[in-house]
Amino acid sequence: MHIPCKLPVHILVASFYVSVLLFIDCMAYKEENHSSSHKSTNNKAYKANQRLISDIAVHGLLLWVSTGFLMPLGILVIRGSIKAEPGSSRSKILFYLHVCFQMLSVLLATFGAAMSLKKFENSFDNSHQKLGLALYGAILMQGLVGFFRPHRGKKERSYWYLLHWILGTIVSLVGIINIYTGLKAYHKRTQKSTTLWTILFTVEVSFIGLVYLFQDKLEYMKKQGVIVGSESSIVSSNQDIPQRQTQKELLPVACGKRNALENLFD
Repeated sequence: MHIPCKLPVHILVASFYVSVLLFIDCMAYKEENHSSSHKSTNNKAYKANQRLISDIAVHGLLLWVSTGFLMPLGILVIRGSIKAEPGSSRSKILFYLHVCFQMLSVLLATFGAAMSLKKFENSFDNSHQKLGLALYGAILMQGLVGFFRPHRGKKERSYWYLLHWILGTIVSLVGIINIYTGLKAYHKRTQKSTTLWTILFTVEVSFIGLVYLFQDKLEYMKKQGVIVGSESSIVSSNQDIPQRQTQKELLPVACGKRNALENLFD
C-alpha cells in the first residue's frame, strides 16, 4: 500500500500549530495568575494600610479623652472642692469624682500606650513618640503619688501636695502638647486633613482654660454683683440707704450752745 509522502508533513504542521496554541494558552494562563496575585497583594496591602489608619485613629482618640479631657476635668473638679468645708458631703463628692476621672484617664492612657507598642513602629525618632513615652511615665508616677496620699495634719502632707500639684500640671500641659504633635504626625503619615480636629481641640482647651481662670474669680465676681443671685441683695441694700439717712436725720442732735452755757455756769 502506497502512503502519500505529504501526510507526515501535514501531521508535523498540525502538531506545530497545536504546540503554538498550547504555548500561547499557557502564557496567557501564567499572565492571568500573575495579574490576579498582584491584585491580591495590592488588596492585602490596602486592607493593612486601612487597618493601620484605623488603629492610629483609635489610639489618638484614647489619648485625647485621657490627657486632653478627663485629666483637665479632674483638675477643675478638685479645684472646686478647695472652698468647701473639709469633711462635708460636697467635698467628698468632688474628691471621689476627681479620683474616678483620674483613674479612668490612666486606664485609657494605658490602652493607648499598649496599642502603640503592639501595632505601630516605635523607633522613638520623632517628638510625638518621645513626648508620649515621657508622658506615660509621668502619668503612672502621678497615679502612684495619688494613692499614697497622707492624711491631713501630717507633716508630709504639704510635700505630697506640692509634688502632686507639680506632676498634675506637667501631665496636663504635656498631654495637650502631645495631642497637637499627634495630629501633626497623623496628617504626615496618612495625608489626611486634621484641620477640623485641631480646631475642635483648640476650642475645648480654650474653654477649659476659661473655666480654670473663672474659678479663681468666682467669689470676687459675687462680691461685685455680677452673679445674678447677689444682685437682689445689693439692690435691697441700696434701697435701705435713704431710710437709714432719714433715721439719722430724725435723731436728736446735741446743741452746742447748751454745752457752752453749762460750761459757763459750772
